[in-house]
Amino acid sequence: MDVAHLVAMANDIAAFFDAESGQDGAPESVRSHIARYWEPRMRRAIIAHVREQGGDGLCATARSAIEKLAPVA
Repeated sequence: MDVAHLVAMANDIAAFFDAESGQDGAPESVRSHIARYWEPRMRRAIIAHVREQGGDGLCATARSAIEKLAPVA
C-alpha cells in the first residue's frame, strides 16, 4: 500500500470538506468519508502511518480525522 498516495487522497478529501463544511465540521466529515469508502487495508495503512510516523504529510484536518477513525478501525 503506497502511503504517500493515501496521504495525498486524505489531504484532497480534507481540502474539499474544509471548503464545504468549514474547519470545525471537516474532520468528522473526512472521518465519515474514509470509514465509508476506503477499504479496510487502506484505513489500516493510514492509521498506522499516523500512529507510527506521526502522520507525516497529512494536513491538520486529515490528521484529526484519522485520529478519530483509529479507535473504530
